[in-house]
Amino acid sequence: MELIGPYLVACGLLVAAGVAKAVRPDDTARALVLLTGPAPGRTGRRRPGLGAVRAAVRTGAVAEALLGAVALAFPRPGTAAAVAVSYLVFAGFVVLAMVRGGALATCGCFGRPDTPPTVVHVVVDLVLAGSAAAVAATGPTSGSLLAVLSRQPWHGLPLVLVSVLGTWLAGLVLVRLAALEAVRRQVGVREAHR
Repeated sequence: MELIGPYLVACGLLVAAGVAKAVRPDDTARALVLLTGPAPGRTGRRRPGLGAVRAAVRTGAVAEALLGAVALAFPRPGTAAAVAVSYLVFAGFVVLAMVRGGALATCGCFGRPDTPPTVVHVVVDLVLAGSAAAVAATGPTSGSLLAVLSRQPWHGLPLVLVSVLGTWLAGLVLVRLAALEAVRRQVGVREAHR
């Protein structure tokens, strides 16, 4: 399982993002309401209520965090495939948010208002989906993370440390880099209006 490191990062991000959205579901709920309504300039479909969407986001976020935790503890083909599908869905959501644009300033992926959808976010999602798919294709059908770590140098301590660092860095890329991109866009808009 050569891609176990990125897979652990993918699982860690699922846990972190799931917990963040469970605690703060409002930005994700607003993003979903905007995306599920009529496209800009079109009428017809009614948007769902924010309260119902908030409850659905919170439920989905808990499921996301649980998936991340179970997939982390048991890196098997089934859990890894579920992680891969999750990241493909996230990438699709981000692409849809980018295409729809308009009032959608955040994808809400980490329960924060300053995470606008970016190409980098899509690329990270696709890379993590790919690593999870590779683990699904090559991972053991039984065992746990402890069994995987026992076969690593120093009982997996370097792998765990690098994976924790990778999770933190990936989170920074998805949240802070997106926030910087939003500021860059605002400055560009202001410069264009001068």
